Amino acid sequence: MDIAKLLGIKVPLILASQSPRRKKLLTQLGLKFSVHPADIDESKLSIKITPAQHVKILSLMKAEYVAGQIHEPAIIIGSDTIVVLENKILGKPINEKDAERMLKLLSGKTHIVYTGIALVNTTTRKNITAVQKTEVTFRKLTIEEIQAYIRTGSPMDKAGAYGIQDDFGAIFIEHINGCYYNIVGLPLELLYKTMKKFNNKST
Repeated sequence: MDIAKLLGIKVPLILASQSPRRKKLLTQLGLKFSVHPADIDESKLSIKITPAQHVKILSLMKAEYVAGQIHEPAIIIGSDTIVVLENKILGKPINEKDAERMLKLLSGKTHIVYTGIALVNTTTRKNITAVQKTEVTFRKLTIEEIQAYIRTGSPMDKAGAYGIQDDFGAIFIEHINGCYYNIVGLPLELLYKTMKKFNNKST
């Protein structure tokens, strides 16, 4: 199936992220794209906004930053994923001790993964945003399991210190309610619907 043809994409796609997981998921769709990571200051976001607003704003900031660097027609894809437990955002761990702290917090509990998607047309500067929400329940983890996972190094570049696509991450998860790909970092069904809507009105 030619997804690009179905979407009516006539200009290059640029992913505003260096995440290997997002690159893999876009490739899985059969889309051709280049990568131009965004360099933005995330510390300026207000702590009073909701998690959904957080990912929506950051994904748009990333897409608009890259759009400002590109001088030819293109569609920029920005995305941001966060893990939220009891209304607190768990970002990427700063070190192994922090990763252990996060995994202990997640153990035996249900948290929510939010991913924001933003598309920006570099020619018209029109944009669109969308947010996906997925509930994830961890089984009770042992300290030995947590430490073994941390030793693999995999938790260190992931929000909430885990990846559902990892061998260890997969066996930590008891139940999910919502989109699996959202937890990986890019909800594909939402991305497809958002791109279709965007291309129909702006390209």
